[in-house]
Amino acid sequence: MAGLDMNSNGAAAPRAGQGGFTMVEVLIAVLVLSIGLIGLASLQGVALQFNNSAYLRSQATNLAYDMADRVRANRRAAINVGAYNLAVADATPAAGTLAETDLNEWRTALQNSLPAGTGGVAVNAVDNNLTVIVCWDDTRGEGVAGAPAECGGTMGFRVETVL
Repeated sequence: MAGLDMNSNGAAAPRAGQGGFTMVEVLIAVLVLSIGLIGLASLQGVALQFNNSAYLRSQATNLAYDMADRVRANRRAAINVGAYNLAVADATPAAGTLAETDLNEWRTALQNSLPAGTGGVAVNAVDNNLTVIVCWDDTRGEGVAGAPAECGGTMGFRVETVL
């Protein structure tokens, strides 16, 4: 039998050097495993980042619709007087009238729920359109592509509806 070493009993004897893994094989296996684990940790970090960004968007959406509901509840003052008109850059009004109280509470909720959260409201009395703009800092998220110009380089979105 060619290729086999025979012992004194005539049985095939194992060849020398076939005893197990070499140190190089073990090091390569550890290297491949560690690269995979680093990739998995990176994937987990990105998932957490996007999850946080999605959470902030959900909070902003809820707060935008909250303001739309407040304006609809006080529709006459919003259309006839323009009581809810507030630019993003304007200071938060002190609580006084119902509209000022609504705006004050809404801006406080934005500041408490979103990082650097602020917003603005515009009511067009001619066609009864309501525009609500919500801005916040989402530098850890996806960026600011598509954000309204009123947000000044931070993340944001605009909701437009008819009263």
